[in-house]
Amino acid sequence: MTSTFAIGGDLVVPRIGFGAMRLTGQPGNFGPYADWDGGKALLCRAVELGVCFFDTGLAYGPRHNEALIAEALHPYADGIVVATKGGIDKLSPTQLVRDASPATLTRQVDEALVRLGVEQIDLFQLHWVDPAVPIEESVAALDAARRAGKVRHIGLSNVAREELDRALAVAPIASIQNRLNSEERGSEALVDYTAAKGIAFIPYGPLGAHPMQRGARLDPAEALRWLLARSPNIIVIPGTTSIAHLEENVRALANA
Repeated sequence: MTSTFAIGGDLVVPRIGFGAMRLTGQPGNFGPYADWDGGKALLCRAVELGVCFFDTGLAYGPRHNEALIAEALHPYADGIVVATKGGIDKLSPTQLVRDASPATLTRQVDEALVRLGVEQIDLFQLHWVDPAVPIEESVAALDAARRAGKVRHIGLSNVAREELDRALAVAPIASIQNRLNSEERGSEALVDYTAAKGIAFIPYGPLGAHPMQRGARLDPAEALRWLLARSPNIIVIPGTTSIAHLEENVRALANA
């Protein structure tokens, strides 16, 4: 396994994780994963290979993906870190609704605790900034959950540097999750900025796949090696529904 990074300074994980979004109904990542038992086996195999960081979200399924992770991995072994997201709900394969109001985020944290079967969520990320809600208000709600012990660390997804700075004025931010791969480099400056601050950068779309479609455009070994070499704060979370592909990704990263 490759090198490690400490999310929030204390959650030490290898720099390969598991992006679980694809373990949902298709098309559109909507509904429960059709091969539920196969999904559980895949998640368990990931742990056997040394993967201990799992990325999910309320909108994946919605809710079904969190439930699948819990059914497969709970009770969680020491060192397993599960990150989830809120602020977006999914009404159909093509219809997303943003709501990052404090009341909604507070409720979503409580519901995620139940679905994941934990007393504290390792990393709860704001999935998208809600244009109707200042990011300061959304982060303040997550910080209240953090101070109450329901959330260990707060993350942000799909944000610009200015939004990160506004969030940092409210609460500690442990991670950023933006789209980044060797062909889509719009967030490279943010990678360097977060690295200087000790914030994890978790690129989604690391192999260039469309979020709502199967298939990756980039060679896995080359794409993942590029990301690992790009910055020491990057944690790669390729998504897969195949044990063979999972093992290939782990081998590629171990040799990076």
